[in-house]
Amino acid sequence: MDIHSAAIALGALAQEHRLALFRLLVQAGPDGLPAGAIASELGIPNSSLSFHLAQLRGARLITQERQHRSLIYRANYPVMNGLIDYLTENCCAGSDCPDPAVPSSPVQRKPS
Repeated sequence: MDIHSAAIALGALAQEHRLALFRLLVQAGPDGLPAGAIASELGIPNSSLSFHLAQLRGARLITQERQHRSLIYRANYPVMNGLIDYLTENCCAGSDCPDPAVPSSPVQRKPS
């Protein structure tokens, strides 16, 4: 993934409903979900849902497939993994990264 594609993907996810929608599709797995189920699960009106789905499709984060009269949406796992790889490339400058399960100590500030 290049910086342009990463910026588009991150921009698409930088909205509350789209982030919730994408997470729902990731959780749904490879079977995906029809638009009606997404709208019902997230409580988003169909007109707004169409806009959010289009934004995520434009960023290639989700795919759409017609099955009979329904549109099925799925997370695009290769693009998602490419974005994660791009963000974590050369993490910690090649040194051992901190264990994410261990909370970091709070920053100590000197009194003014």
